Amino acid sequence: MTKSISLVHGVLAISVCVPMLISCANVSTGTGSTLVSGAAGGGASVGANAMLERCDKTLGTIAIDDGRQANWYHQFGAMTQVTTIEPLIRLAVQQSNCFVITSVGNQRTDNRLSQITDKQRNSGEYRAGSKQEKGQRVAADYYLEPQIIINNESTGQVGGIVGGVLGGLVHPGLGAIAGGFESRVSVVTLSLFDIRSSIQVSASEGSATASNFGAAMSAFGGGAGGALGGFSRTPEGKATVAAFFDAFNGMVRALKNYEAQNVDGGLGRGGALKVN
Repeated sequence: MTKSISLVHGVLAISVCVPMLISCANVSTGTGSTLVSGAAGGGASVGANAMLERCDKTLGTIAIDDGRQANWYHQFGAMTQVTTIEPLIRLAVQQSNCFVITSVGNQRTDNRLSQITDKQRNSGEYRAGSKQEKGQRVAADYYLEPQIIINNESTGQVGGIVGGVLGGLVHPGLGAIAGGFESRVSVVTLSLFDIRSSIQVSASEGSATASNFGAAMSAFGGGAGGALGGFSRTPEGKATVAAFFDAFNGMVRALKNYEAQNVDGGLGRGGALKVN
């Protein structure tokens, strides 16, 4: 009799667990986006953030630095498990219609495209009329350099304090949520250079604060927290993307009111601050 009861309990446990596993395996799209979302095709965009600044007139071509040679890049990736931020910057830039993006800023992409072009042009294996002659690549007018200034500013201790209070006075589950709550502040800059003259034409700062509240809630099941990728699982990732979004919006607003700087006598010819 005891064995029968145990068997029934086991069957009931399996019947409960299997549906839970099935629900956990559900896949949904479009639920893990950051402030930079949607898609771009030429000057058109779909699903772009409504807060993104846009240009009615495209200002020129641009090379966007992929950040891989920057001193912050590897440390940022190790801390956040975010592999790159450049594609999202490129997406926001294209959706804004302010610049036409070239491959030059991304060394890996540019090298790969050069290899493909060389193979198609010189291997002799491709059809005549494939239009692989030289002189077709488009030069970049501007260069955009992203920099992460602050990425370690944490307010996570507040979550631990609140978690202890809620766990002791209200419910251990609430304490687990609050204890897992962490906020991160990110401060970034964007610098825009004219390539031909090497002069900086614009610079902007952006900042954002983000939390991992969704990740903490995921302890209560798939419906509460959702499946979170690197950008949303780590508050550093979310805050950094939002900060670059903020910086780019600021830059676009400044460029809409752009005025070239003038120096009496011309640029690079001694300047106005004379030395006796």
